[in-house]
Amino acid sequence: MLKSPFRDTPFTPKLSYILAALSIYDLEETKGEALWKHDPNNTEDREKIITDFILKELMYLSYRHRHVLISMLKSALTTQDFDFAKEFESDHDKYETMAWDETEIDDPRGFFADIYRIANEVWKDDLQKASQEDPSTW
Repeated sequence: MLKSPFRDTPFTPKLSYILAALSIYDLEETKGEALWKHDPNNTEDREKIITDFILKELMYLSYRHRHVLISMLKSALTTQDFDFAKEFESDHDKYETMAWDETEIDDPRGFFADIYRIANEVWKDDLQKASQEDPSTW
């Protein structure tokens, strides 16, 4: 069973893990400013956000963890009525403030589809390596 990176518990990913890099709670003047230089609705800017922030921050995960996370994203993308906008909602009770809220992202599903596409390009070798392994041995 694949364990969480920092705990001795099973790894049960959530889609929100993918957007963790966009959480700017108490970092508005640093991380927020860096993110706000980009428009998440502009194709070129979105790709920069995905590669320079989202995928880069997920590199602490092993190739197996990233494979599980991207597989979960693929499953969500194949669910027609999945509400991707909710993933951009801030939760101030949990100290989560997103750089852009759900009203500022024109196409939340498209944003996640781009994450999926770019992750499969950037992490191609690692995702392929994990796909050739038996997950029951993790």
